[in-house]
Amino acid sequence: MPFRLLAPLGLLCLLLPLHRGAPGPDGSAPDPAHYRERVKAMFYHAYDSYLENAFPYDELRPLTCDGHDTWGSFSLTLIDALDTLLILGNVSEFQRVVEVLQDNLDFDIDVNASVFETNIRVVGGLLSAHLLSKKAGVEVEAGWPCAGPLLSMAEEAARKLLPAFQTPTGMPYGTVNLLHGVNPGETPVTCTAGIGTFIVEFATLSSLTGDPVFEDVARVALTRLWESRSDIGLVGNHIDVLTGKWVAQDAGIGAGVDSYFEYLVKGAILLQDKKLMAMFLEYNKAIRNYTRFDDWYLWVQMYKGTVSMPVFQSLEAYWPGLQSLIGDIDNAMRTFLNYYTVWKQFGGLPEFYNIPQGYTVEKREGYPLRPELIESAMYLYRATGDPTLLELGRDAVESIEKISKVECGFATIKDLRDHKLDNRMESFFLAETVKYLYLLFDPTNFIHNNGSTFDAVITPYGECILGAGGYIFNTEAHPIDPAALHCCRRLKEEQWEVEGLMKEFYSLKRGRSRFQKTTMSSGPWKPPAGPGAFSDENHDGMREKKPTKRRIPLLSCPSQPFTSKLALLGQVFLDSS
Repeated sequence: MPFRLLAPLGLLCLLLPLHRGAPGPDGSAPDPAHYRERVKAMFYHAYDSYLENAFPYDELRPLTCDGHDTWGSFSLTLIDALDTLLILGNVSEFQRVVEVLQDNLDFDIDVNASVFETNIRVVGGLLSAHLLSKKAGVEVEAGWPCAGPLLSMAEEAARKLLPAFQTPTGMPYGTVNLLHGVNPGETPVTCTAGIGTFIVEFATLSSLTGDPVFEDVARVALTRLWESRSDIGLVGNHIDVLTGKWVAQDAGIGAGVDSYFEYLVKGAILLQDKKLMAMFLEYNKAIRNYTRFDDWYLWVQMYKGTVSMPVFQSLEAYWPGLQSLIGDIDNAMRTFLNYYTVWKQFGGLPEFYNIPQGYTVEKREGYPLRPELIESAMYLYRATGDPTLLELGRDAVESIEKISKVECGFATIKDLRDHKLDNRMESFFLAETVKYLYLLFDPTNFIHNNGSTFDAVITPYGECILGAGGYIFNTEAHPIDPAALHCCRRLKEEQWEVEGLMKEFYSLKRGRSRFQKTTMSSGPWKPPAGPGAFSDENHDGMREKKPTKRRIPLLSCPSQPFTSKLALLGQVFLDSS
């Protein structure tokens, strides 16, 4: 890979001083330990500034040292930063924040909220924190991970979004009022990503709660988008969710479309769903055929394939990381290096970059501290170990600290040409940018677990394995443990079979030699009280006749480490496509 061809391109306009941890004369990579501590310091400077100056508002305004609500008045930065706290090792603050959220979070408010943003930030953040809470030392209730206060909050937030999906097409509105549902005058035009970015959170929620409605609506939305693609296999940017007609017909991999493609891949991995992966691979062929030029991706007309915008958008920088998940490492690295040259030119990625001209697009010169290029570097470094990827991490730390650090946090860069700042620190800076930087420099973090360690957890449905690795990040970088989906997801009739096994287990534990059978007329089974007892609330309403018993193993999760699946997954799907 010709990494050293970057310097002759003449794009190294931002010259950063040498620093401890930089590559030496021998070309050695940046010191991960040094940058790990630098990233941690960045996080606490931003996080402490939010707590001191902006909480309970959604986000910090770092130039005026105050706060404002942006996406619905949820104390959003606190939710978005919660799992980052654990990844950085701060269990005490994680526990404190969980208590704060339990006492203060309220979704019965008269607020118009983005369906997309509420899902990825609030639902995703709460689900991730719920699944990580035991690791963080939170005292979990009986039945966890199939029950718990954070899970209940995630479910409540998601139910507030369900009215948006009540359209003739099944594709959701973009905005919903949390108290009254969809406003009568709400626009029916929604971006593609706002329709296709629910399967990760909603399928997880359905698996943990046993209510299929969440996964069902997410799948319908994905299917309708798939059915709406053009004859050449592309989707546009915005669609009318009432008529199914495309309003904006620009096709690409960036803003307005990006996380739809991301969730086809991540949903396929999370759910082991070959159909979702087959959809993405078909899209991938069309994207390569019509939008890729010299390892850049342009915007084209979705029906004709003609170029409409020869620009690179900073949001597109997630694409190399996504390519790595399907095993397409060579193409991923080539595209990543193109994007890295833009970073070196400006010390960040402008929102729009005109590829033929090699410069920013008017009124799109800013960099709101987005994570996408760092995200791709993290994925590719895990796949290749290439030190060039650590160099991007180093450059990101140095640039962000030099340009955007202010007394009260880190400010959005309004213009990368003159480094003017804007009075906003988006919550994704703590949820994504800092998290991916830290994980890039922390190879032994529990998130990178290779399956060598895990936790065995007893649930009302049997024993399951958690924490073995293979975490799936949602598009806001909230990690979901895929094993958790196997802990609670049971067909109704199978619950009785598991219940019978648990009765036998407890009978033996009390010294009985044989299982004492009971009938439904004697009432539902009650497990013994005390440590290890299980809640029977999930059995309410299930008084129908028990089916004939079949012997099934108590261990409900696959014994194979999930990271093994992840390593093989791309090749498996490619072979079957």
